[in-house]
Amino acid sequence: MNSSTGGERRHDGFAGHSVVLVEGVSDQLALEALAARRGRDLTAEGVAVLPMGGSKNIGRFLDTYGPSGLDVRLAGLCDEAEIDDYARALERAGLGFGLTRDDLERMGFFVCVSDLEAELIRALGAAAVLLVIEAHGEQSVFRTFQKQPEWRDRPIEDQLWRFLGVGSGRKIRLGPALVDALDLERVPRPLDAVLSAVA
Repeated sequence: MNSSTGGERRHDGFAGHSVVLVEGVSDQLALEALAARRGRDLTAEGVAVLPMGGSKNIGRFLDTYGPSGLDVRLAGLCDEAEIDDYARALERAGLGFGLTRDDLERMGFFVCVSDLEAELIRALGAAAVLLVIEAHGEQSVFRTFQKQPEWRDRPIEDQLWRFLGVGSGRKIRLGPALVDALDLERVPRPLDAVLSAVA
């Protein structure tokens, strides 16, 4: 989605022409890490990656940066379970009607299955994710987690996904490290696509 392209806009400290909306800080840091690996300086390019504190807040961000606000170029990442939140908010902002997943992607909003961490685990493989966990001193914590009755018989990919989601700040700490471990030929499509949407 490309709204106004003329000049930089300023609002509440924002100076730029493009905004990428993501659900949380872990998503922001992962995207910024990937941009850096691609040799991009998003700030210099006038691109801001903004964590919304959850999908339910997207309407407020669209009010600020969408057509009734600064009217800058918008893009975003969306967890699969939150597609309806995004679609409804984009419709309320006057950016379409009856929006489907394909419509969201045409507008620059790309869906992670089921979320960013799951995408990274699939792209890296369990062995590589375990190496990142070990490098950050959390291997023994993970081994203890694996022994919990509700998780010990689950596939290791499921265990890793849940482990990343529990523990204060773990996704924030490990997300950029997982991105740094990626083969740049195997970057999850939503991450590559959303950065391309604001290139």
